[in-house]
Amino acid sequence: MVAYQFIEGTIEDIVAVQAFVPEFNHSITPTTVAERLAGKSALILVAKYNTTPIGFKVGYSLNNEAFYSWLGGVVPEYRQMKVASQLRQLQERWAIEHGFKVIKVKSMNQFPNMLHMLIASGYDICGYENNGSVTNSKIEFIKNIAQT
Repeated sequence: MVAYQFIEGTIEDIVAVQAFVPEFNHSITPTTVAERLAGKSALILVAKYNTTPIGFKVGYSLNNEAFYSWLGGVVPEYRQMKVASQLRQLQERWAIEHGFKVIKVKSMNQFPNMLHMLIASGYDICGYENNGSVTNSKIEFIKNIAQT
């Protein structure tokens, strides 16, 4: 029987998955992740198919009210199963439970599926980071998750 599960994962899980995600140039190392998360309230979510990690989503606190969804990826053959959307929903739920009011995220034009998912999920464009070209520049998004 096929078993999908979503768990809190490790830095090693991130590195294992990103090796099979073609959009990454394998620049994500355990040291890179550890340095980025150091001293912050952070969450590493991992999607597994049976026991194999197939996707991840990593985020951390920017301050007491804002959570930054930093990095995520799904192995291509599992993308049609909405793994990224499920990881996003779990991350949002965790951020709400931990008292955050907003989630911020950046993406790029070269990842149109991610841009569509963010907009369809209630994220609003709030900024633009010019990195010298339209392809490499980042579009900034924010979503209000404060409980009313």
